[in-house]
Amino acid sequence: MEDMMQIAMGLIMHAGNARSLAMEAIQAAKAGQIDQADELIAKSDEALLEAHQVQTNLLVKEARGEKLEIGILLIHSQDHLMTSITVKDLAKEFIDLYREKKS
Repeated sequence: MEDMMQIAMGLIMHAGNARSLAMEAIQAAKAGQIDQADELIAKSDEALLEAHQVQTNLLVKEARGEKLEIGILLIHSQDHLMTSITVKDLAKEFIDLYREKKS
């Protein structure tokens, strides 16, 4: 159970970092700092990759037939991950709009 809690907290941490970086990227683009926004989105992608690796490890365990303890914390962590992916995707769109506006 504690192992699953650590996994869920890792997902929440990495997903939360990705979402925060994506939001910072929007603010940078809004301020006309497009290069900074691109760097922040790249960092957001890296954080999401780490979260996806945690998630993939869970999927592999389940595919091997291991019984996983599914609790509300794990469900919550998946929600964080999906929300972060959406925010990052939208941030990319905002950055493109600010890039067009600037040029």
